[in-house]
Amino acid sequence: MADSKKVLLDLYRQMVRVRQFETMAGEYFSAGKIPGFIHLSIGQEASSVGVCSCLRPDDYVITTHRGHGHMIAKGADVNRMVAELFGKKDGYCKGKGGSMHIADFSIGILGANGVVAGGLPIITGAGLSIKMRKTDQVAVCFFGDGATNRGPVHEAMNMASIWKLPVLFVVENNQWASTTSLKYSCSVTDLYRRAAGYNMPGEKVDGNDILAVRKVTARAVARARAGNGPTFIENKTYRIKGHYEGDPQRYRTDAEVKKWQSDKDPINRFRRVLLKKRALSKKVVDQISAEVAAELAAAVAFAENSPLPEPADALTDLYYQA
Repeated sequence: MADSKKVLLDLYRQMVRVRQFETMAGEYFSAGKIPGFIHLSIGQEASSVGVCSCLRPDDYVITTHRGHGHMIAKGADVNRMVAELFGKKDGYCKGKGGSMHIADFSIGILGANGVVAGGLPIITGAGLSIKMRKTDQVAVCFFGDGATNRGPVHEAMNMASIWKLPVLFVVENNQWASTTSLKYSCSVTDLYRRAAGYNMPGEKVDGNDILAVRKVTARAVARARAGNGPTFIENKTYRIKGHYEGDPQRYRTDAEVKKWQSDKDPINRFRRVLLKKRALSKKVVDQISAEVAAELAAAVAFAENSPLPEPADALTDLYYQA
């Protein structure tokens, strides 16, 4: 059944929310308001929103150092996200985790992870938990093409396949692992082919086409809920910004970036589809943009008004006490 107009507009709004959040984060980082490093996902909105739109609140997600979009797409509170980026006490981790370590168990977000491929063993454990508890939840791990050559990927995918765990391994192939091209570092450029080595389905999709991502994800989620095991999904996408904010990007050309921006920007593509379907109008486009901007302005105000953690807070939340 085709998606309703409301669903299509919700998908569009969520993509705009991710894009504006990332743009805002980049600006405040440049202004010195955000400490540490941040890694933005501008250009990858169709992947995060498309996948998470197929999940329930009790499904699990684990993400990466480039995880703001996944968090927002899964339903995270942008007030608490901005506060965390600002290092403030009202942030998700009380200002002590920052951009790369946000989590919200209440909506199934097991956390972002600054370790490349660090999320795969964790999500496989979550998948095993689901199977042991006999629920119909699904566990999703996002990771980049640069992670696919690390050992934990092999170990996690092999184990998930052996035990038929309800896990979706979603590689966001954005062509560049930090400063290294996929063409140089990987034996195959279609990463989904590696799924055959683990006896699980492998799906390749245009990661900048949100409806295509949604279709493939829905199929994999249904398979997992039915007890038929994991799926490996390759979303072919592109990060418009550098590996990190401030990256001089000497490893790629401006022409390459501009081509992806002009030809394959996921939000522009989806907007054209919605305008053609008459599910969207120029007026509604402007309205959504303004509403999201106001929401994020309120989130920034919330973060700026939040106190810094007390020095003594450095010694709290170090251990779990049952």
